[in-house]
Amino acid sequence: MKFVDEANIHIRAGKGGNGCVSFHREKFITKGGPNGGDGGDGGSVWLQADENLNTLIEYKFKRSYAAESGQPGRGRDMTGAKGEDLVLLVPVGTAVRDLDTDEQLADLTEHGMKVKVAQGGWHGLGNTRFKSSVNRAPRQSTNGSLGEERNLQLELKVIADVGLLGLPNAGKSTFIRSVSAAKPKVADYPFTTLVPNLGVVRVDHLNSFVIADIPGLIEGAAEGAGLGIHFLKHIVRTRVLLHLVDMAPYDNTTPEDNAQIIINELEKFSPTLAQRERWLVLNKMDLIPAEDRAAAVARVVKALDWQGPVFDISAMNQQGTKPLTQSIMQHLQKQRELLAENEDAARADAEERALVEEEARARIEEVKQMRRAGRDADDDDDDDDHDVEVVYAPY
Repeated sequence: MKFVDEANIHIRAGKGGNGCVSFHREKFITKGGPNGGDGGDGGSVWLQADENLNTLIEYKFKRSYAAESGQPGRGRDMTGAKGEDLVLLVPVGTAVRDLDTDEQLADLTEHGMKVKVAQGGWHGLGNTRFKSSVNRAPRQSTNGSLGEERNLQLELKVIADVGLLGLPNAGKSTFIRSVSAAKPKVADYPFTTLVPNLGVVRVDHLNSFVIADIPGLIEGAAEGAGLGIHFLKHIVRTRVLLHLVDMAPYDNTTPEDNAQIIINELEKFSPTLAQRERWLVLNKMDLIPAEDRAAAVARVVKALDWQGPVFDISAMNQQGTKPLTQSIMQHLQKQRELLAENEDAARADAEERALVEEEARARIEEVKQMRRAGRDADDDDDDDDHDVEVVYAPY
């Protein structure tokens, strides 16, 4: 199934049913009085997170959704039927934004989480409601109100504790295969990974965390090169970033230069995200002679002026992967305990996440506008008939 992580839809809640003007008519009963019933409420539109879904593909082709309207009231004091609510299922991790007001409506981060995004219209009143001692035969009623209409943007961001960064062919998919049960495609050519992959890493029987693998970045990704930075939004929720570096690149580049490319692109994408906890993971160490490994690691650390944790591994042989996953688990547990005990830390963490998402959204929109401008320029270049002088040959 095609992976779709963004969709724009139009939703409309149901209209409330109109009230009824009716009078009691029965044999041998004169002046029976008003008996017009109220209309029914219109159905509302809800979004509900479902862990069995992993893409927004359904909303890519059908863009308009409407809840059922309420039925009008009837005589004999019969109330119209209420319109049925419309529940739209979305993957866990879907953020909902109103395109007209740019308001964040919800962030569905747990299975079963449900939010109302459009309120159904209220029912109209029948003429029975207007009966009084001085108005015994009312002929007025009210119409039901319209339901809310909205243009929504659905944006899926995978839920993961750890995110993987690196150039194509750095070994990210091989790493996630070696530490989890996930089986992403692995091949000996770049851009094997085209969509994000998730894997659950079980450190022991009681402790586990989720790791996300995104397509590799290349130089110029912040300007739309390669697969661009579109998929970087899937790591904005992570607690730790693992920067995988190929220590034996197949071309003439150096590991330190390749690592610097990713750092530069990450800073362009979101300066706040670039300041998040990031660990350097030097992969494919088995391809370097044992006597040269320490010097190779020291050279990369010095060139990057790296101050954070450093791990040298071989994902293919699972060499060094267990100490790495154990360290990640310990770090995540400490973070969870800190956020649970310290309200100030939890508040600062929430503010930082909101800032990262805002920067990411602004950067992605900027790249989209650059691409649109490029396409428009190409169309203008093709339309050059006005510069051609047409000469008609005589018969």
